[in-house]
Amino acid sequence: MRPLARTATAALCTVTALGPTAACDTFFDDARSAAPYARLTGPEVVNKALAATRGAKSVRMTVETTSPEGPVEAFVATDVRGECTVTLSMGAAGTMELVRTGGTVYTLSDAAMLHSAPASQARKLTGRWVKPATGDRHAKLAERYCDRETFLGLLAPKSGTAHKGRATAPGSGTPAMTVTGGTDDGKWTADIATDGRPFLLKLRLPRSGAGHGTDPVTVDFSAFDKPFTAAKPKT
Repeated sequence: MRPLARTATAALCTVTALGPTAACDTFFDDARSAAPYARLTGPEVVNKALAATRGAKSVRMTVETTSPEGPVEAFVATDVRGECTVTLSMGAAGTMELVRTGGTVYTLSDAAMLHSAPASQARKLTGRWVKPATGDRHAKLAERYCDRETFLGLLAPKSGTAHKGRATAPGSGTPAMTVTGGTDDGKWTADIATDGRPFLLKLRLPRSGAGHGTDPVTVDFSAFDKPFTAAKPKT
């Protein structure tokens, strides 16, 4: 909004005896959106967040979704070199640890995660670090979570529907703006940092496309640019 137009709108909202109007609500929402995003559209804010989050040297993610096997929760640390660690829990299906370092993947599974394997193989593999078999679908899912683009790529095509919301402070406590949008899949929301670089802090999508394809997903992003070590496990 141009300066003169903003002044006129503010004056109208102040003197009108008819109470708040849609125009007044829009004006004050825009004013409250403040620096650094006051002059940006919703799609522009989302695109800045995508660029900043993609550019982070490292990031940690907490992923929550569901699958036919029950609730899914993953704790991920990953960096631009491809180094990655994942702890993946899949309801009654069990838990898997994954480490990717130097381009090689290693996994450690509990007995529940190996329930579909032959009994002799399950006994041999339970609690041991191994290089997973090519067709191990749980290992494939866990490794897919190593790539932040698995989730950022789901938001990117929806950015054109973005509308700026009000200030918030998600679980991280970092000042943020909530941006919302909607597609045929439903409503999505994203919390974007307003202090420092415009990192994406929280993403909620009605349909994930990640893992099992149609389940809602929530991703918390944190620890941007903080180094970590993906140590090669003893096999």
